[in-house]
Amino acid sequence: MSENQIRKFPERTAAHNVLQPAGWPRPKGYANGIRARGDMVFVGGMIGWDEYERFPQGFTAQARQALKNIAAVLAEGGARPEHVVRMTWYVRDMDEYLAARAELGPVYREIMGDNFPAMTLVAVTRLVEPGALLEIEATAVVP
Repeated sequence: MSENQIRKFPERTAAHNVLQPAGWPRPKGYANGIRARGDMVFVGGMIGWDEYERFPQGFTAQARQALKNIAAVLAEGGARPEHVVRMTWYVRDMDEYLAARAELGPVYREIMGDNFPAMTLVAVTRLVEPGALLEIEATAVVP
């Protein structure tokens, strides 16, 4: 892999390398790819309910709780949010997600910091829990 293919963004101090092909526009809020080495921690789909299986009201509130749930599972595996290299977001309503983007950025950074892993966003027709508006999977690599 050439140095042109592996670039660390200067404002990001992550343990992994962002893969940004030369000449491509820089993605906003995610990475095209990540190069990582270390112990892997896999977090299953986390929904936005608390430890009592109660959902807060609204998309952004559920996203905040789902991210907190991810951080809690990461901690159990000896990982932190900055070790996350991949996330998949499943949302029930893409328009609801798009309308919440301005609110989601600060919420995401509050919990995940300035770590923007490779991400996929998918709209789904339903989730197992009827009150869930989204579900997020994460993979972390602890160097």
